[in-house]
Amino acid sequence: MSGSTAAPEKPAQLDERLVHTSPLRKLLGRPELGSVVGAVAVFLFFAVVADSFLQASSFGTVLYAASVLGIMAAPVALLMIGGEFDLSAGVLVTSSALISSMFSYQMTANVWVGVLVSLLVTLAIGAFNGFMLTRTQLPSFIITLGTFLMLTGLNLGFTKLISGTVSTKAIGDMEGFDSAHALFASTLTVGSVEFKVTILWWIALVAVATWILLRTRFGNWIFAVGGQADAARAVGVPVVRTKIGLYLGVAFAAWISGQHLLFSYDVVQSGEGVGNELTYIIAAVIGGCLITGGYGSAIGSAVGAFIFGMTSKGIVYAEWNPDWFKFFLGAMLLLATLLNAWVRKRAEATT
Repeated sequence: MSGSTAAPEKPAQLDERLVHTSPLRKLLGRPELGSVVGAVAVFLFFAVVADSFLQASSFGTVLYAASVLGIMAAPVALLMIGGEFDLSAGVLVTSSALISSMFSYQMTANVWVGVLVSLLVTLAIGAFNGFMLTRTQLPSFIITLGTFLMLTGLNLGFTKLISGTVSTKAIGDMEGFDSAHALFASTLTVGSVEFKVTILWWIALVAVATWILLRTRFGNWIFAVGGQADAARAVGVPVVRTKIGLYLGVAFAAWISGQHLLFSYDVVQSGEGVGNELTYIIAAVIGGCLITGGYGSAIGSAVGAFIFGMTSKGIVYAEWNPDWFKFFLGAMLLLATLLNAWVRKRAEATT
């Protein structure tokens, strides 16, 4: 009898293993699948309508536009997978640049002193967002909206108070500027194509974020708190520490972006950054992240940023009115969301 009962179990176990390792199921289960399809479609579209889109120099420009967004989109994607938002991310980039510039100029110090002070302050703001979220239990929308408004006012107020205008003083002749420029804003030439160093920062951040999500315990915690925070807490996941860590990741990327902004242009306009937080979220959603949390990938955010870069520059190369950019961005957001929903349903149908 025992031999007859064991016989049907083996095929059942074998079938389940085969379904689990099915390449189609794995492909359909990837969050970034929809964004990859969208990226191919956008690439082919502009390759047809814009003659200069396929030039090597244009590729470097597209990658630069994508990298500036992608540096922020990667940690924002992790934060969204963890079930939260950060509406202060855009102005935090500007705050980081302003702190570096004004501290260095007013203290007549090496610019690296301002850069390090900016890192500490920016991380402190990220920790504040995470601490307030976990302590008050208010929605992240409310917490970070408050931070957004405070930083917007502080950026303008302090800049006018210290500099007398809405922009910072030039620091290009200060000690350490050249080395900081090389790290955050230099240009690399490969053949006849110029690539901004932000592309390397972008690739590095996406690689680290992907490794964290797929290869570390912290990555498991991110998916757990995004899916169901109470259930995650019940099984021992440190929810508070995880969410604060995610906000620190956004703050670190904002620091990198802020230093790039400063050392690219030497001066910073205190009103910049407003509205960019929505673009970061859009890139993550196009890349497959769910608004409700618990699903997404860092690679998907990179693809979403690449779509943004192709669209923003493709419209220019096609010699269209740039006012159409927001229309295309909104259309891509809706189409990508619908496509991602369809992909998830297909993936569930194969289980």
